[in-house]
Amino acid sequence: MSSAATQESTKVAYIFPGQGSQTVGMGRDLYEESPTARQVFDQADEILGFPLTKLCFSGSEEELRETVNAQPAILTTSMAALAAMAEARGYESPETPRFVAGHSLGEYTALVAAGSLTFEDALRLVRERGRLMHEAGQVREGGMAAILGLDLALVEQLCQQTGAEIANINTDGQIVISGAKQALVEALDLSKAMGARRAVPLVVSGAFHSSLMAPAVPGLVRALGRAQFASPAIPVISNGTGEPLADQAAIHQELQAQICRCVQWSKSIQYMTDNGVQTFLEIGPGNVLTGLVKRIAKGAQTFNIGSMASVRGANN
Repeated sequence: MSSAATQESTKVAYIFPGQGSQTVGMGRDLYEESPTARQVFDQADEILGFPLTKLCFSGSEEELRETVNAQPAILTTSMAALAAMAEARGYESPETPRFVAGHSLGEYTALVAAGSLTFEDALRLVRERGRLMHEAGQVREGGMAAILGLDLALVEQLCQQTGAEIANINTDGQIVISGAKQALVEALDLSKAMGARRAVPLVVSGAFHSSLMAPAVPGLVRALGRAQFASPAIPVISNGTGEPLADQAAIHQELQAQICRCVQWSKSIQYMTDNGVQTFLEIGPGNVLTGLVKRIAKGAQTFNIGSMASVRGANN
């Protein structure tokens, strides 16, 4: 790699979306137009033993939204988009990323992109993770809500008073809380009294990234024990700390703790910008992360890579 290309690589990060970005039809054009993307989808069907591809392209929104389906579907579509982009560049990207990161589920995709997990292991893990999270949501019912327009200190106060927990710190003014249903009802009411611009319940099947997910942890630990981890070839930014994961042991611990722990997305983006990143490529369905980056890193360039049109645009 030339010195110019090396310098350019320090300015680029790949980020991968999490649950909620799924839409029926996602990845269809990638499958139809990119042989390498088609291989990703076909491999996913074979690994999982059911037609995930059909679910992505023409399933019902309700079925695709189910946690056990949404997680492998998003990971597969994201990896297909990454494969299509690499194929379009002749597998010689001029901008090998300085960092990779993913929001919640997307952290597994980032680990595949960094060479720390195989696609097969990651796919099996997120399928099981989704199943365990759904079951935990049935054992200890709860939900999530987005609080817009309150700073972190006020949201912490809100949680102390209601028993809710902070699940995602997406930006300074967009924080997601998680908890038991009654705690959320109280928190939504109190947030408005505290001056929140909006308080929006999220359509999810459980109180993700909170202590209510604890019943899922033993099963996830067993699943992680069956996977093989390698040291990442590209630094992966931790959801838990907003800093690079050092080695296989740190990655294993991260994924084990992540299911009950707050996602530090704002801190993750800030770390990457502080370390030279000027361009973020959101690879996968949707554009939620792009919107968050624009609020966190003023002046950063953002691109979405989730369709063949966007793949072609990224290579022009």
